[in-house]
Amino acid sequence: MKALILAGGAGTRLRPITHTRAKQLVPVANTPILHYGIHSMVAAGITELGVIVGDTREEVMADLGDGSRFGASVTYIPQDEPLGLAHCVLIARDFLGDDDFVMYLGDNLLEQDLEAFVGAFAAARDGEHPPSAQILLKPVSDPQRFGIASLDDDGHVVHLVEKPTEPPSNLALVGVYLFDSEIHEAVAAIAPSERGELEITDAIQWLIDQGRRVRTEILTGWWIDTGKLTPLLEANRLILETIEPRIDGTVDDESFIDGRVVIEAGAEVINSTIRGPVAIGANTQVVDSFIGPFSAIGADCEVRHSEIEHSVVMERSQVIDIPRLEDSLIGSDAVVSRSKRKPRAVRLMVGDHCQIDIE
Repeated sequence: MKALILAGGAGTRLRPITHTRAKQLVPVANTPILHYGIHSMVAAGITELGVIVGDTREEVMADLGDGSRFGASVTYIPQDEPLGLAHCVLIARDFLGDDDFVMYLGDNLLEQDLEAFVGAFAAARDGEHPPSAQILLKPVSDPQRFGIASLDDDGHVVHLVEKPTEPPSNLALVGVYLFDSEIHEAVAAIAPSERGELEITDAIQWLIDQGRRVRTEILTGWWIDTGKLTPLLEANRLILETIEPRIDGTVDDESFIDGRVVIEAGAEVINSTIRGPVAIGANTQVVDSFIGPFSAIGADCEVRHSEIEHSVVMERSQVIDIPRLEDSLIGSDAVVSRSKRKPRAVRLMVGDHCQIDIE
């Protein structure tokens, strides 16, 4: 089995961060979002990865390289325009061949045992009525935003529709799919939707209409599309809650560490309080500061005379003299400072290489 990982989206909902970086490489818990999916693939025994890349291809390719550090091999497949998920399958035909494959949206995070999901598909493929596809569904409160599935009384998929104005159900398609080679005929047979895209829901519906079986599973854990600030911070919170405490850096006697905290090698904590879950990156300095729960401070950062909580601060950034920074996303190589200290909290989304001086 192979994997097709989609990493070509522009990430307009995360601007200004995504003006200068791929949205799939924004970190949560100090690890790029895209890496979580790749690690899941490799853990499931899938090591041949095709990665769809778009305008941010140079950054994605520089980050992933040939895939060897993940225990995988990576083939890059350029997509010049974002023409839909089914279009990604269409342009990946040479890479995929006739193999079964998993398609994974590179900006999604989910609490799901991918190995078990893949194993269930493989077992069903060996059965009497092998499926041509397998989808993962999750009940949602806002089904108008997603591809939606309708099931019959036996739990079989009968209809799929993309972002319906009047949803037939609340079962949304999660960003991971499994297909056999029949999907190539399906994506070649469908026409673009009103949005001008080749919809994967239309391709799966084509399989159903041709009498092919589409297997489903209901996701019981969490699933987050990290394309906006609030869900990205929520993903950061959920992953930080799973970390194992580890202190490889240095903490002086005047500092207090409480709860689930990771302090990477080379980091220094001086006269500060860290209350987990928190991740502090390598070679970062935290001085005379408080880092509160659900915060991730990247590598080579500097935090002085500040309080940070429920925020992501990316690599090589500085937060200086900020009484309280919360619910924020700070890009890399940014400086956020305050010339006059007042007891006021700030919430920010700051792009890379910015300087913010709060009066």
